[in-house]
Amino acid sequence: MPIRARRARPTTWRSLATAAIAALLAALVSPAVAHSAPRESTPVYSYENAIRESVWVDTGLDGDADGRTDRVAVDIVRPREPAQRGRKVPVIMDASPYYSCCGRGNESQRKTYDANGDVVQMPLFYDNYFVPRGYAFVGVDLAGTNRSDGCVDVGGRSDVRSAKAVVDWLNGRAKGYTSRTGADRARAGWTNGRTGMIGKSYDGTIANGVAATGVEGLETIVPIAAISSWHDYYFAEGAPLYDSGPEWLSDYVESPDARARCTAVQQKLIDQAPRTGDWTRLWTERDYVRHADRVKASVFVVHGMQDLNVRTKHFGQWWSALAAHGVERKIWLSQTGHVDPFDFRRGAWVDTLHRWFDHELLGYDNGVDDEPMADIERHPDTWTTSRVWPPRGTDTVRLHPGKGTQAGVGTLGLKTRSGAETFTDDPRLSESDWAAHIDAPTPEKAGFVTPGLTRDLRLSGSSEVTVTATPTTSTAHLSAVLVDLGPDTIRDYAASGEGITTLTDRTCWGPSTAGDSSCFKETAAKNADVDYTVVSRGWADLGNHASATKGVPLTPGRAYTITLDLAATDHVVPKGHRLALIVAGTDKDLIDPPSSTPTLTIDLARTSARVPLVGGTRAFAAATAHSTALRHPSVLDGVRDPVAPRRVPGAGTR
Repeated sequence: MPIRARRARPTTWRSLATAAIAALLAALVSPAVAHSAPRESTPVYSYENAIRESVWVDTGLDGDADGRTDRVAVDIVRPREPAQRGRKVPVIMDASPYYSCCGRGNESQRKTYDANGDVVQMPLFYDNYFVPRGYAFVGVDLAGTNRSDGCVDVGGRSDVRSAKAVVDWLNGRAKGYTSRTGADRARAGWTNGRTGMIGKSYDGTIANGVAATGVEGLETIVPIAAISSWHDYYFAEGAPLYDSGPEWLSDYVESPDARARCTAVQQKLIDQAPRTGDWTRLWTERDYVRHADRVKASVFVVHGMQDLNVRTKHFGQWWSALAAHGVERKIWLSQTGHVDPFDFRRGAWVDTLHRWFDHELLGYDNGVDDEPMADIERHPDTWTTSRVWPPRGTDTVRLHPGKGTQAGVGTLGLKTRSGAETFTDDPRLSESDWAAHIDAPTPEKAGFVTPGLTRDLRLSGSSEVTVTATPTTSTAHLSAVLVDLGPDTIRDYAASGEGITTLTDRTCWGPSTAGDSSCFKETAAKNADVDYTVVSRGWADLGNHASATKGVPLTPGRAYTITLDLAATDHVVPKGHRLALIVAGTDKDLIDPPSSTPTLTIDLARTSARVPLVGGTRAFAAATAHSTALRHPSVLDGVRDPVAPRRVPGAGTR
């Protein structure tokens, strides 16, 4: 099967087995009236008459130190009819810090409430679409946000416990109350406890974190553009990606009263997240990858391959860890930046998500688990599939840079080359500047290029670039970039929409009420014609050469070797194009510059790239054999400089 078989989950398969036995008995008793098993949930329940209620679930923590344990607000929309008939329903849950402060989705929707405090508008389409189909939708305010107690700790124990406690409550293991401070208990007798978590960016990150606890009852998660390790959101091997740390994000999303009482938590975020990028206990607590072995839920990953907010290293390392532990999984990879699939492939997304939840939460045998594991956007709105991902036959190929006929304009191939190249860090320039002048000697980068390819070459997975560099100063940052050199039409991920344009017409996805419309603005691909495409990127502080967790000052004139992790991707370099490796210093707006301006000398014999290629070394050799010299423009056009990254994963964005 293309989607790996999951490890045994007794609560899941016991219920399915019971249903199967019941169906068999029904067939034996009255074969004339037996019906085939359902394959799709249909909208048979009233959305207008759905039950809307709020519950406050006790997390067992006292993050704000007010002497009582924190309660998180849980807003629920569920169909009325199943409860009237004694039937229990599964839950789709989105736990978020953004329901009040910042909004969700392309239209920045917030929760609204009636005079009784029950939710009127639930952001996004999940409740409109799935409640009539027999699901409950649950929107959880993370601790310290909107109507919840506690403090935001940016992916730490409090954040994760906020959502995990709700899964426990849905399964009868935690206490819920009808009010924020009262003693009247609320019980979830209307649900069978089978829960799926979904969400984009911060929300999907919390889904990753809860899955990594191994909590019973969480059957599946759908993390969209989600973080897998918070250290990697703020740093790349010691190189800072933003000019602030998690304390800024905590302050941004917290409710006003939480902000006033959570100064101690804010200070901890400052003290334990030093701007040096050194690994501390704070980052260990927020590293979900290390607990991938605990994941019992299936995982449906969605990520934009040009996401420069939650960069694609996050899905790459999470995917690999899940694969190592046999977790059932599926993946969509788009050409967009930080964009929800509802806004780049709407109809197919709703259909696929519907079948995924039907299979994972209702147990319907609808064949979604027999479909290809991966959907990949190869060109704007043109998708391909892979039965498994990365594809079978993918192997890591070591590519070596070599000197060319001009300084800084070298070769890239299978043979180790000797020599050196030198460049000077220029924080005013970015990967766009380097790639545009790849065929010209410029002082701020060293570029290495294959001949024109005689066959397509597919990269699939995560790359590494090992660099041996001698700096002239005590601090230095490095960037390594893989570039497809050749004309193409791609999504303009550097524009404000990050690959989409929002239109005025709306389409509707389920019934609406006066206070909650299911109709959302349509979108279209925002494209750019380019001469090159950046395929993958990675960054590092050379001071982290000896340790990924701690940096040290450099000794000028001494050579250091460091390996940069490049972001995961899936990209075909077409016949006639060239593949380039660029090594440089500060990548403007994507990493912060060092405190000095170093010149670095690269030892080519001790520098190489390890690239995952479908077909391995043989494919690369065949694609570069018998190639002929090609004429190239003196300056190549690409997308404009990448947009400055946000310090907020997903708030009020696509």
